[in-house]
Amino acid sequence: MLIGGLDIGTTGCKLSVYSDTGEFVSNTYKEYEVSRRNGEHEVDAAMIFDAVCDIIRTASAEQEIAAIGVTSFGETFTLLDENDNVLLPSMLYTDPRGSAECGVLCEKLGEKRLTYISGVKPHPMYSLPKLMWVKNNRPDVWSKVKRVLLMEDYIVYRLTGIAQIDYSLAARTMALDIREKCWSGEILDAAGIDAGLLSKLVPTGTAAGKIRSDLGIRGDITIVSGCHDQVAAAVGAGILSPGTAVDGTGTVECVTPMFDHVPENEQLYDEGYSVVPYVIDGTYVCYALSFTGGAVLKWFRDNLAAKYEGVDNVYAKLDADAPEAPTGLLVLPHFAGAANPYMDNGSKAAILGLTLEHTSADIYKALMEGVTYEIMLNLEHLESCGITPEKLYATGGGANSAVWLQIKADILNRPVTALTAKEAGACGTCMLAGRAIGIYDSLEDAKKIFVREKHTYLPNSEKAAVYQKYYAAYRKVYDAVRPIIGEVNP
Repeated sequence: MLIGGLDIGTTGCKLSVYSDTGEFVSNTYKEYEVSRRNGEHEVDAAMIFDAVCDIIRTASAEQEIAAIGVTSFGETFTLLDENDNVLLPSMLYTDPRGSAECGVLCEKLGEKRLTYISGVKPHPMYSLPKLMWVKNNRPDVWSKVKRVLLMEDYIVYRLTGIAQIDYSLAARTMALDIREKCWSGEILDAAGIDAGLLSKLVPTGTAAGKIRSDLGIRGDITIVSGCHDQVAAAVGAGILSPGTAVDGTGTVECVTPMFDHVPENEQLYDEGYSVVPYVIDGTYVCYALSFTGGAVLKWFRDNLAAKYEGVDNVYAKLDADAPEAPTGLLVLPHFAGAANPYMDNGSKAAILGLTLEHTSADIYKALMEGVTYEIMLNLEHLESCGITPEKLYATGGGANSAVWLQIKADILNRPVTALTAKEAGACGTCMLAGRAIGIYDSLEDAKKIFVREKHTYLPNSEKAAVYQKYYAAYRKVYDAVRPIIGEVNP
């Protein structure tokens, strides 16, 4: 029996198909355009749905797929009229609209109250302030709105006719009560948004129904509401017990630890960590983000690695040439601003300690070290709030680098385990879909099938001691550099 994991991304969608014994079968992918003009960052939801239908048709044309789980990026919503027509392009989380409305919400309820209910520090990136913006600035459109859906529940709705959204994605609206797992009447009333426009809330991994017969898609496929994409990666990495976390290194770096309580520490929320209901009732995860993970290595490859031009696998060659010992260079990896714990879009990157003796290979390794120092800083902040992951499971493109994984084990001073699956999010979504249709009795059973460890990197005690000294210095870099950056870029 075959199971599909459908991942709706910002610039493309992918359907990964696996057998029920955990063997990879196929990937089908299709890109779509994102518009960034005049300060407005948008994507066409109808175009996304068309792309989804295309890849499902392709994948199901010659194979019987029993179920497809749906996961998506967060925050972005679409507005439908009574005939299910899309009324406006969908605003991405980076779109600046909603700032004033977020301020109004904070004035009405108070920032602390909003944070306590929703588990997120109020910010215009979330869906709710942007919905308020549409209501205030496009009343002609708002008067026609019959449904408000995020991308996961939009796709599920268009495929099945059932409007339901899982808790983890709903948490990205800033309107979910994360303790009661219901839409917050208090927040929605303050925002002036009718809860009846929103999809029904369901546990992560709930089957919606069969795919509509009028879509021209072959097969009797059950569609399952998956989760926010970061949660899917955590499930696919086998994060099913407190004290573990997934470290996903794609364009950004995201560490997602699991815990069994809602933290009450205000510092956690002040520093931008969002708390999200997880797949096991009573448990939660949070996201510790660095805006530049693998992106810094891509920047290095594209701009500072000319001598490797024409090499088939540039990153493998760069890894091979990296020095064995810690570099002693300190890289503040804020090439796209600072995420947790600073939440400072104005911060910039810096490299400290360069001499004429350093080579490009030193800088390459120092970039990996800098991103990892930033992870360590986040882990320390999480530990001060009672969230203490003892072991990390590595996923994403960065997990292909044995050099980087050893650096992480040494700097973080804890085991880091690489997994065999290239797409942890796809595996996680397939695990949820398989459980939803009864192939697996539990996620623990699905984990035995899908989560396969490749290698565990253990800390090297000598290098860990050296890195500890460098990390102590790294903790001072932001405070030292930021005032100077403020003078150059006020």
